[in-house]
Amino acid sequence: MARAFFISLMYNTPEFIARLKSQLSRPLPGATEQLRMAPDPKHYYDRVSDDYRKAAVLALLYPVENRLHLVYIKRSSGDANDKHAGQISFPGGKLEQTDKSLEECALRETNEEVGVLKENINVLGQLSKVFVFVSNFMVYPFIGYAESRPNFIADDSEVEQILEIPLEYLLETKNQKVKDLKIRNYLLKDVPYYSLNGHVLWGATAMMTSELLYLIKKSKK
Repeated sequence: MARAFFISLMYNTPEFIARLKSQLSRPLPGATEQLRMAPDPKHYYDRVSDDYRKAAVLALLYPVENRLHLVYIKRSSGDANDKHAGQISFPGGKLEQTDKSLEECALRETNEEVGVLKENINVLGQLSKVFVFVSNFMVYPFIGYAESRPNFIADDSEVEQILEIPLEYLLETKNQKVKDLKIRNYLLKDVPYYSLNGHVLWGATAMMTSELLYLIKKSKK
């Protein structure tokens, strides 16, 4: 079903993007869809601290040979103090004092990490925010669209690898799995994740992806 949908979408991308933008302007499903991909204990994502920091990320859609893709990054493993080192995420980072808005933060970080100019990105809207308790960040995800494949340039100090994933791959149920994960000194049981060509997409970014895929399915008419 997902593959057939995207085959038909090849010739209708502008209309689809318009419908997705419309979906993003409506009330979002939030936790209902996010928690489908949350590791246990899921209630930790509701325990928002009073002193959380803000961050913004960008889920960037773009066509490759008429197939829509999403870009992810594998974060550098070199920083021992980074609790998300080596993990798969969207481009993004913490809100700086020089950022005029969270959207500007997401665009700036995307430029710094994968080299995409903000002038080449049409911001379609926002997903629901996610509290990442392990690092005490409230993350604000934005959805962007580039009309053609960007010339990605990885920042070697922050990005170990750029992953370009076709949307139909994410929508295939066989790539949505569950397994035990050892994270630092902890063993997490039965963690839901997306299998991305040998990479494990889990946690907050998987939760954001789950909500985005729900809206994509809603926009396929």
